[in-house]
Amino acid sequence: MRFCILGSGSAGNAALLRTEGARVLIDAGFSARKLGTMLAAIGESLEHIDAIFLTHEHGDHAAALDGLKRHPHIRVFANAATARAVQAGLTHKPDWQIFETGSVFRYRDLEVHSFSVPHDAHEPVGFRFTSGNEGDLFAPRRSLAWVTDLGYAPQHVHEHLRAADVVVLESNYSAELLQADPKRPWSLKQRISGRHGHLSNQHARELIEAVGTRHWRHVFLAHLSRDCNTVAAVEAACAAPLTLLQCAYSIVAPGGGTPVHDF
Repeated sequence: MRFCILGSGSAGNAALLRTEGARVLIDAGFSARKLGTMLAAIGESLEHIDAIFLTHEHGDHAAALDGLKRHPHIRVFANAATARAVQAGLTHKPDWQIFETGSVFRYRDLEVHSFSVPHDAHEPVGFRFTSGNEGDLFAPRRSLAWVTDLGYAPQHVHEHLRAADVVVLESNYSAELLQADPKRPWSLKQRISGRHGHLSNQHARELIEAVGTRHWRHVFLAHLSRDCNTVAAVEAACAAPLTLLQCAYSIVAPGGGTPVHDF
């Protein structure tokens, strides 16, 4: 399993997940041109992407879809509510692959678990992707959970995080920086910090403490707000519980990405 976050934050989100049998994007929240440039930087291209898995319809997760009409081979996996919301703004019809939220299905050599998350979108989801074979030294079984854009973590989200080897978890804002931000009105601050908003650094820490296991191989703390968070603030909140678990971790700077990781 090869994994790379291409970009993460309020301006856009996308990641590449590559297995022996598939190259897929998790979200596509940049223009198609920029997405192509990001992929080229790691030796990949849109021509070789097989599918996109969309968590929800917001532009910072789905902006590339209209520009991808030049790549009709790319399948787009989404639930019906997300597909309808995205399709309303498109000038073409992608190759939609509709799944039911909560379902488990296969795509090539990937087993995909979809699950609901509480966020202010039509029907937002998280994903857990599993590939490989138990006991196979050359293609070991690995599972990656993608959990961003949620105001809190219900019990079923806990279960998916516990089952993963690699975790991408939102750590969107510092509560202190959000409250002090002069650019956001009170109503927006309430939405961000509400139960259908985003996870704060403290929420992320509490979630790690509640569900973290010693079989976690790597945790990526992502979707940081450019204005209301810093890498240092996430480090201060989350480093201790991850170090206690002896788990490698990366904090994805606002607007930044990660190197390619093999798991």
